[in-house]
Amino acid sequence: MKSKKEKRKKGRYSIRKKISGTLERPRLAIFRSNKEIYAQLIDDISGNTLASASSYDSKGTKTEQAAVVGKLIADNAKKAGVDTVVFDRGGFLYHGRIKALADSAREAGLKF
Repeated sequence: MKSKKEKRKKGRYSIRKKISGTLERPRLAIFRSNKEIYAQLIDDISGNTLASASSYDSKGTKTEQAAVVGKLIADNAKKAGVDTVVFDRGGFLYHGRIKALADSAREAGLKF
């Protein structure tokens, strides 16, 4: 039987086989730890991070922190001149904090 970590790793790799970010449409990569949540806009062709945001300084519940990170990454994307992204949930289920971050980023103006 596979562990939870192995299942996430397999899901992450299968997602990454299918999607890739470009300068015009970077990849919005999400990482969720037990305490924090992080988001990055990545141009996979050149290997550069265009913008990032984390819940390090946020207050509230974890879901509220994820919503704040979604708004922050959308604002940072606008500053970097990006309005359309490819969403990479990183092997995590699209539920809870991941969904809250995605919905908040969409409300703030990112398209994916």
